[in-house]
Formats: sequence, structure tokens, C-alpha cells
Amino acid sequence: MLKRTLTALTAAALLAAPGAALAQEYTIRATANSNESDEDYDGLVVFKNYVEQASNGAIEVELFIGTQLCSNGAECLQGIADGSIDVFVTTSGGAAGIFPYVQVFDLPYLMRSDRVAEAVLTDTDFTRTLRDLALEASGDTIRIMTIGNTGGWRNFANTQKRIAGPADLEGMKMRTVVADLPQELVKTLGGSPTPIPWPELFTSLQTGVVDGTKNGITDIMNMKFPDAGLKYLTLDGHAYMAAIWVMNNEKFMSMPEDMRRVVVNGFKELQQATFASPKRKSIAAYEEFAAAGGEVYVPTPEERQAFQDAAAPVYDWFASNVDNGEEVLQALRDAVAQVEETIDADIAADIQ
Repeated sequence: MLKRTLTALTAAALLAAPGAALAQEYTIRATANSNESDEDYDGLVVFKNYVEQASNGAIEVELFIGTQLCSNGAECLQGIADGSIDVFVTTSGGAAGIFPYVQVFDLPYLMRSDRVAEAVLTDTDFTRTLRDLALEASGDTIRIMTIGNTGGWRNFANTQKRIAGPADLEGMKMRTVVADLPQELVKTLGGSPTPIPWPELFTSLQTGVVDGTKNGITDIMNMKFPDAGLKYLTLDGHAYMAAIWVMNNEKFMSMPEDMRRVVVNGFKELQQATFASPKRKSIAAYEEFAAAGGEVYVPTPEERQAFQDAAAPVYDWFASNVDNGEEVLQALRDAVAQVEETIDADIAADIQ
């Protein structure tokens, strides 16, 4: 009897304690159109773990990986807007139909390294600029929470030959997403842009419908593209593969401030996980590519500059043809200049 009484009193005290676990009050339904080997999944697992722990159980995060809730970017973003989905991750190409200015991440050679890109996305107001534009364009329904990475950097890969400069792309049929800017880039460099849905790319490479693609090494190996004849990979790093994490704004703002703080911190943890995951996974992917007979080529500084010079007209196209393009491009350039100055100063101090 005494033992039961003490147990009951202890339980009551724990429930009353400030740090005690709370009853589940909020549910966040999060989805990614990927699989469990993807960086997006790694980020969601970290997000779920952090948010549920930091909220003492007040928030439950349900994960739906693949196409359980929606089958493509447009459908999933509509789900975010109408509140049937709470959290989704999209690429710049996937969101371009609604927010065309996010194609700024597809503009080539603006960020020179992971260190620069990650600092732009964590230490400047660039993401907030995109968030404000997205909220305005969506009628305050779609909120950009953070921007991470999904697969490293886009590089030119093909079945035909080594690409060491823009001239090597002349006439080459390169797969792109449907968005305008990647097609404009390939066209500007002398290639033939060919929009192909991602699930059809393996067969398209195999049958010669396209000669190449613009992807990171983990995507290339996850899809087993060397089996379709993909052999040559040029690490020009022309575009950062941004992962844009969005949330239904009404759901977010309906939470009390302390819970919103937990969610924001959870997305910061998610972001860091997606920064790290592609770096680790790319090591084995490059080894597998080489073992499959693939050739990896790193352009010289002079060759990289030739790519950049040839691609210059794309910047003007973006500023002139994309809504808010000039504003967003300038915001990114300002952010890059800001972080490069800091990084270069840090490096100069650290090598002494």
C-alpha cells in the first residue's frame, strides 16, 4: 500500500515538474519524395528526434517517405498550401513553377565551395529573403523553414566523352528538369536541353535519347546510371543542389512561441545533417563509379573560368525573365561576397 502511494506521488510530482514529459499536443506530418538512402531522409530523422525530445513529447513528427502523401513537387506543394501536409522538401526545379526565383540555385558558378554555400544559408539573411517572397506569393500559406543540401553539386556527366570545356558540350543532348533556367544554361553552353522525368532517365541514357545529365555523384550511383552507359563525369560544380524545406505557415504559426522555437531549432539540426550526409556518402559513390569504369575529371582553374565566362548570359536571362529574379540574384551575390570576405580572412589568419 505504502509503495503504491509513493509511486503515485512520484508520478504526480514528475507531471508537475517543469521539465516533465508533456502529453502529445501537436502532430507534424512530414514527407519527402525520396527513399531511406537519401539525404532528405537523414535530415527528417534528425528533425523528428530533436523536435520530439526538445518538446518533451508535446510534438509528434510523422514521417512519410516516398509518394504516400503526394507524388510530385507540384502536388506536394499544393498539399502544404492547403494544410493536408505540414512539411515537405523540394528542389529548385520542383518549386520553380510556383516560386520561379528559387532557380537562383541553378545559376552556375556563383558559389565556389560547400563552405561558402553553407555560410550563405546559415550566416546571412538570404534564406529570409526567399521566405518573405514565398509567403507573399503563396498568400501566407507556404513558409520556407530552411535550405539544406540534397546530393552535393550538379556536375556534367555523359555517355560519350570527357567534357573539359564548353566546346565539348556542343550538340550534346543533356537531360534537364522541366524548369526554364537549367534548359537555358545547357543551351547557352552549346548543348541541346532535353527535359526528361527522373524515373525515365536510366532508359533514356541507355537508348541514347539523351547523352548526359546534370547530377551529383550520389544520385548517379543510387540510380545505377553506369549500367546505362554513363561513363564520364566532370566535376565543374556548376550548381548547388539546394533542398528547400517548407512548412504550412498556418500550422507553424498556430503553435505557441516555445514550440515554434523548438521547430525552428529542429530545422537547424536537419540542415546540418543534410550538409554532412552527401559528403560522407559521396566517398563510396566515387569509388563505385571508378570501379564501374567511370572517369572523373576535375577542370583546371582556366577551364573552370572558361565555363563561367560562357555561362555569363544566363545571369542576364534570369534577371530579365524571372519574377523577382534581379532582386534575388543580387541578394545571393551580396550574401556570397559577405561570407567570402569572412572566410578568406579566417583562412589567412589560420594558416599563419
